[in-house]
Amino acid sequence: MNSLDAYKNCTLCPRDCRVDRTKGVLGFCGESSACRVSFLGPHFGEEPSFTGSQGSGTIFFSGCSSQCFFCQNYQISIQHEGRTITPAELLSEVHVLLAKGVHNLNFVTPDHFWPHIQGLCRTLKEEGVSVPLLFNCSGYQKQQMIGAYAEVIDIFLPDFKFAESELAKTSMGDARYPEIALQALREMVRLKGFLEPWDVTGEQTARRGVLVRHLVLPGHIENSLKALRLLHREFGPGLPLSVMGQFRPVPACAKSQKLERSLQTEEYNRVLELVETLGFEKVYTQELKEETTFLPDFQDPDDPFPGNRKK
Repeated sequence: MNSLDAYKNCTLCPRDCRVDRTKGVLGFCGESSACRVSFLGPHFGEEPSFTGSQGSGTIFFSGCSSQCFFCQNYQISIQHEGRTITPAELLSEVHVLLAKGVHNLNFVTPDHFWPHIQGLCRTLKEEGVSVPLLFNCSGYQKQQMIGAYAEVIDIFLPDFKFAESELAKTSMGDARYPEIALQALREMVRLKGFLEPWDVTGEQTARRGVLVRHLVLPGHIENSLKALRLLHREFGPGLPLSVMGQFRPVPACAKSQKLERSLQTEEYNRVLELVETLGFEKVYTQELKEETTFLPDFQDPDDPFPGNRKK
């Protein structure tokens, strides 16, 4: 079977659209079978375990199977900024990226273009490329796909966005998210274990394993508290976490009249208090700031992250 045949009756994500993307029909992700990317380059806005001193080699793909209305990357996930790229062009541009000394290849929102990414990863392995390959995802992945990912992927970096089904339904249209994400995460941890090595200085970048991200949403602190308790119950205090407070309202927030403000310090602190109470041992947190240099503008032709230019 051709590696791209999976696009013909697409069931790559939990939406199970079953459309033939090879004929130009768009899935729920908003993409056909033509692989599209919006940015390839060293990125310094990830956790130190991934950015180190030379940056994480990020590849941002257009489209997304989650479609959260508040997505900070909405220009590519919802508005589909990006350019079409052939497998040969993708491999060539990845070689250029690797030559810059990045610590890993970081596939951002990769599941709906998995056939392309799987082929790329296999080629890189055959070429002897040794940098870790990182699957940076929403958490909204099919459990039965994780084994195929894990055959070539070294690090999983999933979100765990919602512990509350109703919030998941209003945010991305699927109340099943908590169950789906937890099942996928169980399999990721079973196959790869926790992130290692763990070095918050970034001097030793991660080589293998799982780190879970959670973005705290303003006005929905209970969702975060439930998520932390659930993750602690399932995986214990050794699960590596990144508890993020970087939420900023995007245009769709005003349109929907939801999540129209940034996170307040007292809200974030409540969540961090539970992190401490539960005894999580490996946690990245953020300093809340009025402005962030890593809120992207994917219409920038050079680099969508202003913070990268300071490196």
